[in-house]
Amino acid sequence: MKKINIKLSITALFLLGVVGVVNINCSEDVLDQVNPNKLSPDTFWQSQGDAEKGIIGAYSPFTHIWYYTRFEIFISDYRDDVVNGFNTSERTAVGYFSGTSDSNATRWCWQAMYQGVARANEVLKYVPDIDDPEFSQQEKDNILGEAYFIRAFNYFNLLNNWRNIPLITKPTSEVDLFTVTQADPADVWAQIESDLQMAQTMLPDSWSADQLGRATSGAATGYLGKVYLYQNKYAEAKVEFAKIMDGRYQLMDDYAHNFTEEFENNAESVFEIQLVADGLGGWGADAPNRGKGAAYQPDLAPAGYTGQDGMRINQWALDLFLDEQTVNGEIDPRTYTTFFWNTEETTTYEGKTLRSRTYLNTPYSSAYSPTATEIYANKFLDWEFNNHSGSQDGGWHGSGNNLRLMRYADVLLMYAEADLMDDNNLSADGLEAINAVRRRADMPEFTSVTMQDIEDERVKELSLERSRYFDLLRWGKVKSRIVDNPDLKSESAGTSAYKPGREYIAIPQNDVDRNPNLKQNPGY
Repeated sequence: MKKINIKLSITALFLLGVVGVVNINCSEDVLDQVNPNKLSPDTFWQSQGDAEKGIIGAYSPFTHIWYYTRFEIFISDYRDDVVNGFNTSERTAVGYFSGTSDSNATRWCWQAMYQGVARANEVLKYVPDIDDPEFSQQEKDNILGEAYFIRAFNYFNLLNNWRNIPLITKPTSEVDLFTVTQADPADVWAQIESDLQMAQTMLPDSWSADQLGRATSGAATGYLGKVYLYQNKYAEAKVEFAKIMDGRYQLMDDYAHNFTEEFENNAESVFEIQLVADGLGGWGADAPNRGKGAAYQPDLAPAGYTGQDGMRINQWALDLFLDEQTVNGEIDPRTYTTFFWNTEETTTYEGKTLRSRTYLNTPYSSAYSPTATEIYANKFLDWEFNNHSGSQDGGWHGSGNNLRLMRYADVLLMYAEADLMDDNNLSADGLEAINAVRRRADMPEFTSVTMQDIEDERVKELSLERSRYFDLLRWGKVKSRIVDNPDLKSESAGTSAYKPGREYIAIPQNDVDRNPNLKQNPGY
């Protein structure tokens, strides 16, 4: 993704000062002069270049360490039934239903998401009025389409994590943030749908090679289908998914190529977060000279390969992967990409012999006791590409491996689900969609499919890709799958802190304290 640095030289500052001195006695309105060194909406939104800077600024929170660079993993993967987070801390607390309204870990995610919303609102407000003859209508529409997409994307995350949220569609200068109220979730869903429909019509099908990672019409369509699916609007979801099952995306031949820096922005990628290992460190703001690498890797890495508390994988998830064999009588190759566990069995796949390995190609028996039974993560660690000996080689941002958030395989599985649930009958197209995913992994094809088959296939294909918890939430299974199985959170504090409503996160207390119109979520 293109990075833009705004710099004002010493010479420019000096010249501006000289102009001020020369004119100081030439106008009776001297006290009403605009400070040329201070950016404001009135002085900034003047050119195509300003619009480009504005939209890149709207993408920027995605790579904030408070969002996808790191902390978002604690409100997604760490909350599901696959991950068993070690220790008790404010980071892992929401995963065992003990989160509090004053938690920094969740408040930071809330802030980063609303930061993205606020910047998208600015773009949508001011870019249409930019009068620049070099700025074509198509280029303007593309940028506006990106802003609609970014706003919808962030509201989708806010709604699914907090549910009862303020819906703000104007620049912050036009809103009293101390009096806004929470919107009916139905109204937020409607806004998300509207924004994605706008994005569909305004975004390009693709970008030039130096702009890869920016949202496309295909990404808007994929997410619109997902938004419909999450609301049980199955017929509408199926229509949207079908639009991008037209050949523009393809499954990669090798499943593992979706999780390595070597094959970023590939043919299967619908939308991914652009990360880079540029040698920068830093914590906090989405600003120049701050790290934009995969700082979430230490929270996935196996014990002994991370400086963080970390986690292990629950046994049921591995058992699900192992419950059937490939057409060659071997372990599902996705298991090796996803997990690191105690086995010497191998699978032949795409001309390679797959083994259970971690950093520096270390076998399980060398990393731990030969009789150990803990299961750890492997997906996204990309140790084979960068030859790292641990997850924090090079610091927090030592890896530039992009985070894939929607892949074509997910689209196919969502299509199959929408198709089945629409009339409780899977069509030939729906059956082919799920079988295409299975064929890529050398798994035997289905002749008939149940909803449980689709749920299981989503675990095998998409574990550790920030979607499992929200699948359980939309299926109404958070309590039955997680709360009623406290062993799934045995490495922290079980699930006894659960109260009805805690499927969602507490509204940040700072916001509640400053705005009497905000009501705390049920259960807190």
